[in-house]
Amino acid sequence: MFSVFNEIVQHILELSHKPDRTIAAIDGRCGAGKTTLAALLHERTGATVFHMDDFFLRPEQRTAERLDTPGENVDHERFLSEVLLPLRQGAMDLPYKRFDCKSQSLLEPVNIKVGQLCIVEGSYSCHPALVGQYDWRIFLTVSPDEQMERIIRRNGAEAAKVFASRWIPLEESYFSICAVEGQCDCTIDTSKK
Repeated sequence: MFSVFNEIVQHILELSHKPDRTIAAIDGRCGAGKTTLAALLHERTGATVFHMDDFFLRPEQRTAERLDTPGENVDHERFLSEVLLPLRQGAMDLPYKRFDCKSQSLLEPVNIKVGQLCIVEGSYSCHPALVGQYDWRIFLTVSPDEQMERIIRRNGAEAAKVFASRWIPLEESYFSICAVEGQCDCTIDTSKK
């Protein structure tokens, strides 16, 4: 997996040499390595990393209509207005509020110092309302068996049941209905070969 990730690092480094800010997205299946790749890119390139997990819907936004629509369980409107549009306008300091899963609320604002290279990682980062804002889009996939093994190692067996019954079906619906993989510039299978 890391040899493929190293190739991505090389490509991102090439993109980052252009005069304008580069914004790349890493979308894909849970357990496929999105956060790991983003951390590697940060380590190797100094990229500013944004996490879609910080933009989950607040409880008052979780209407039945919204949750029945593929890809709508993330606050893509807030992410677009608070992160992507300011990045495109050249913002060097970016204040926004992260969503906290434990308290189910927004935390106090953080101020992110933004570099020339920005990485957005997480499921729903290539939502139709966001996908056009990126210079490069990566889709990470993993086999179902490997996915569940990783989720169990990362989150435990009980949490894995919730992933299997709730989160994975929501993601798969989003990937299918929104044609996410087809809109990405490359697909990487991180399954053990």
